[in-house]
Amino acid sequence: MLNCYLDRNLESFFKVTVIGVFLDTETNGLNPQVHKILEIACKIVDLLSGEEKESFQTIVAQPIAAWEKSDQESLRINGFTWEEMAQGMTPRQASQQIIDLFTLSGVRRKKAVFICQNPSFDRVFFSQLIDADTQELLSWPYHWLDLASMHWALTMEKAKKNQSPFPWETGFSKDSIASYYRLPGESKPHRAMNGVNHLLLCYEAAVGFPNKR
Repeated sequence: MLNCYLDRNLESFFKVTVIGVFLDTETNGLNPQVHKILEIACKIVDLLSGEEKESFQTIVAQPIAAWEKSDQESLRINGFTWEEMAQGMTPRQASQQIIDLFTLSGVRRKKAVFICQNPSFDRVFFSQLIDADTQELLSWPYHWLDLASMHWALTMEKAKKNQSPFPWETGFSKDSIASYYRLPGESKPHRAMNGVNHLLLCYEAAVGFPNKR
């Protein structure tokens, strides 16, 4: 009787879809008080099976006054030009499409998490599109997990057993993590969907999807 109960509960547990929102942004600088989001991309993935449920990518148009404050090194890295950026969605259009996508995909607290390479950066620029109060009203996840910390914890365990260098010896940028797992670096220029695809590649190598076939 007890075994049947446990089997039913385990079966129902593994039917639960745990969603990962793998997300990346590109901006015209590093200071969210001055700079703006230029591009956002995400993929919604079942964290048990690794199945991709939905994806989204858009360039976000910003006014000329914001563009003129651009950090040139940031633009060199992501390759954006005024002409390309100006053809993107308005922030309001991008915001509404993201809200619609997350609502239809069931992105909600306790059922989903955000996963980024650098969530402290991505989250603050993401909030330029959808402010914190709106995120709270929609019950979106407040857990923004970062790949670097996952890699750090995993390699520290190996290093303590002399099975791996310490993470600070190999580096823990996304390209360094990719190199550790013998994966290619991120495609250039640094565009948001390139970042999401590379993030997923590194996440699967480091953490994996337990039910993926």
